[in-house]
Amino acid sequence: MHWTEIVFYIGVITIILAILLVDLLIFDKESHEVSIKGAFLWTLLWITLGLGFGLFIYYQGHLIHGIHNITQLQEVIRKYEYSIQVNPNDYRASLRTFDHQMAINYITGYLLEKTLSVDNLFVMIMIFSAFHVHSRHHKRVLFWGILGAIVLRTLFIFIGAALVLKFHWILYLFGLFLLYSGTKVFFEKGENHVEPQDHPVIKFLSRHTHVFPRFVGGHFFVRPKDKFWHVTPLFLVLVFIEFSDVIFAFDSIPAVFSVTLDPFIVFFSNIFAILGLRALYFFLAKIVEQFYALQYGVGILLVFIGLKLLFASKLHQWGFTNVHSLLFIIVILGLSIGYSLLFPKNENKTQ
Repeated sequence: MHWTEIVFYIGVITIILAILLVDLLIFDKESHEVSIKGAFLWTLLWITLGLGFGLFIYYQGHLIHGIHNITQLQEVIRKYEYSIQVNPNDYRASLRTFDHQMAINYITGYLLEKTLSVDNLFVMIMIFSAFHVHSRHHKRVLFWGILGAIVLRTLFIFIGAALVLKFHWILYLFGLFLLYSGTKVFFEKGENHVEPQDHPVIKFLSRHTHVFPRFVGGHFFVRPKDKFWHVTPLFLVLVFIEFSDVIFAFDSIPAVFSVTLDPFIVFFSNIFAILGLRALYFFLAKIVEQFYALQYGVGILLVFIGLKLLFASKLHQWGFTNVHSLLFIIVILGLSIGYSLLFPKNENKTQ
């Protein structure tokens, strides 16, 4: 790993943590219910930061890998299998081509992760509902959930990247898994009920830890008088949300690996996409019923990415590029939202 890659990783994580801490310590001193306006503004902020980072990659993406000459450029292209041609006699033009391809991969991965994460938002809504968590505590749970997701996805992405580079056939397993996940969406017909209290993870924690029988405000831990520390049901909610994020990472991270094998592009696109999930959750929670067709759009995208992984060489021969993937994602996302708005769920039920 080049030293500049480490610097960029630490730098981006530091900035992200600083913004999250400002949100927690200044804007969230007391538990409260997030308004639609507040959720929209925070969503806009994270989207702006994510797209702004894409703009940086478009002009200076090569700095992430510490590229300073044509030899280093060719080595990175070969290592991460970038599907671009460079001119050894024109380093600057080749660098621009590489930066632009990095930016396309990043934006494609960002939109893909953002879209696939919509399903995770629906699960979060059902988890909070199943545990009867008061809305004023949702924000605090999701804050720590995001921090946990950053750690878990860091491990998942870089370990996964090492495995993919050594065992390329793993991508075919990813493709089959995504194909299965996508088709399952249609067979379930949207009836995917979540029962967190019956989940093996929650049962395991209940058997092996001291669980307090009721919520204690926004606290994850409580110490009854003259007794051991107990975890509260709110902590179990946090654990379940973290577990659900790991499960969804099995869909989304392999999907982004179908776009690029560059682990830093996979990581940055994933992290910037999930950072806005907390704010987007509060925005969608108010209007979730209006966009019921998004789950089917997610299913189509999973099938598409699964096929793309399984038939990557053929698609490359036919001239199918990541630009086409990006356009496909935008079209499916737009059609899903458009269909939901044109044919509201209540009207469909009455027909």
